[in-house]
Amino acid sequence: MSDVAIKAEGLGKKYYIGARRERHRTLRDSIARAVVSPFKKARRLLRGQATGAAGLHEELWALRDVSLSIQQGEVVGLIGQNGAGKSTLLKILSRITEPSEGRAQIGGRVGSLLEVGTGFHPELTGRENVLLNGAIIGMGRSEIASKFDEIVAFAEVEKFLETPVKHYSSGMYLKLAFAVAAHLDPEVLLVDEVLAVGDPAFQAKCIGKMGEVAGEGRTVLFVSHNMSAVARLCPRSYCLEGGRLVDAGESEDVISAYLKRTSSQIPSDGFADLRSQERRPIHESELARLEWVRLLNSEGVATSTIREGESARIEIGVDIRRRVASVQVGCALSALGRSGTLLTIPSPEYDEGFDPGQFCFAVDLEPNYLRHGTYSIGLKLSIDGSTRDLLINAFALSVVARASGYGRDVFSRQGGNMGYFAFDYPWEAPRRADPKKERPDG
Repeated sequence: MSDVAIKAEGLGKKYYIGARRERHRTLRDSIARAVVSPFKKARRLLRGQATGAAGLHEELWALRDVSLSIQQGEVVGLIGQNGAGKSTLLKILSRITEPSEGRAQIGGRVGSLLEVGTGFHPELTGRENVLLNGAIIGMGRSEIASKFDEIVAFAEVEKFLETPVKHYSSGMYLKLAFAVAAHLDPEVLLVDEVLAVGDPAFQAKCIGKMGEVAGEGRTVLFVSHNMSAVARLCPRSYCLEGGRLVDAGESEDVISAYLKRTSSQIPSDGFADLRSQERRPIHESELARLEWVRLLNSEGVATSTIREGESARIEIGVDIRRRVASVQVGCALSALGRSGTLLTIPSPEYDEGFDPGQFCFAVDLEPNYLRHGTYSIGLKLSIDGSTRDLLINAFALSVVARASGYGRDVFSRQGGNMGYFAFDYPWEAPRRADPKKERPDG
């Protein structure tokens, strides 16, 4: 396979689902079924079907005609919706399950973390499971011992090392499982979406560790719904949809295309019609109403995705139905999937008086403020000092991380997302310090 670490050709995996409905059986039916059953099982075996599929009649291709190639030392992302076939692909690559068609080859020792505690025995202690997992992937006892202290320190489970892991919480289980998978020097590391179980600090720690693993020249295939983590760690990505490979290429392009295809919250043309959206009950909303919202990138093109460091413009359409004295529009940005408003952008109160008609309010987002992530935009419309229209989740935008080397991306390389906003305050060039003059105790 030369420099190719992972190679798949025409991979497919077929399952049988559903159950055949049967009438109530008599004693004669049961005897007849017992006689015929062995012959049916033999026929299914000859056809390549599982013998337990007797009552299963519908075929489901969890994976179909998937081909990919990953070079040694590459860090590659694998994205897609739930049920797209990502975990099935990783199970085939890990040799947990056999493909129904096609073949896959992996060059080197494989470490995999496909679900919490993969490969752990619940009755064994944390120490014993570390030794067992090392042996499974082909490491010698001395080789495991050299990494043992580092694994335990990373997992933060020193007090429970001699306790059977069946007594661990899911978070403790995950910490130890990830520490084992990442530290036992596999040439190929397969990581499924398991980091969501951990707390934010541990997620950041794991992502930082995967960055280190990648920097050491090992191959990583990373499955995640965290698009920012994929963009930050993986220069290249694949996207699965319905069991088929639908996209491959640079992560930013693959992620952008995926979000446009799959998220109803992020219109592909950057425009959202607000007239039919569900409102919070607001009194006297017949005075004025939020009509639409549009996101423009730095080139003035309507879009749903911008890059870190790129300026953007939010335009908001308002329908004023009766003459009013003043109008004020506000935006609130928050990270999707997390509670709490992160940034509010109130407009000035325009009090010159407005006749009925359609109006456009716009605000410019300065470059370098929004960090990578997906943000929900809430909108509020105030007329004559009172709120008249309110949309909690009017629109969403995705900010994609730039390639490493971008100024603030140093935070990501050091192990996680250091907040959601960054401001370019000026720094002075370093100067030589005189401790006698500048230190209080000098």
